[in-house]
Amino acid sequence: MKPKNDMKNSYPGSEKIYVPGKLYNIQVGMRKVNLTDTVKIIDGKRITRHNDPVYIYDTSGAYTDPKIEIDLKKGLPRLRESWITGRNDVERLSEITSQYGRSRMADKSLDPIRFKNVQLPYRAKKGKEITQMYYAKKGIITPEMEYVAIRENLQNEMLGIKSHITPEFVRDEVAAGRAIIPANINHPEAE
Repeated sequence: MKPKNDMKNSYPGSEKIYVPGKLYNIQVGMRKVNLTDTVKIIDGKRITRHNDPVYIYDTSGAYTDPKIEIDLKKGLPRLRESWITGRNDVERLSEITSQYGRSRMADKSLDPIRFKNVQLPYRAKKGKEITQMYYAKKGIITPEMEYVAIRENLQNEMLGIKSHITPEFVRDEVAAGRAIIPANINHPEAE
């Protein structure tokens, strides 16, 4: 049996959209679900009411974007890398520093299964803190915080629903310890 190379998923009746950020140049993947019209028969007459689309989370990443080519050997697009490096608080290591990691890299028997684009890890620069909580407590709204706010809003403003979930609200919740944004600097592909 020939292996299937088409890794794309599609969901009929919906489409992948991207909602742009207002504070940062970010694109938040969402799913626009197109609803069918509501049809009622009243006094023998067909009455049709249009239903607006509904917007929901789309955490499928590149796997449902028809414009992105999937290559499992290259890995996922590094969506957040420019956000991480743009803060100038991190530096890339010159080599793998853990003994385990070095022994795995030296093991030639693993060469056939290695990813092509192995990235060296980042770390905080000396004297820097790089957690989302640190930035939030300093009053800084990060792209990650705006991303969360956009995703949580589910396009409510477009539907005429006022939302209190703003980037500032997300920052306040993170600073207070009521919300966590798991934004590992060495996994910039994570949404």
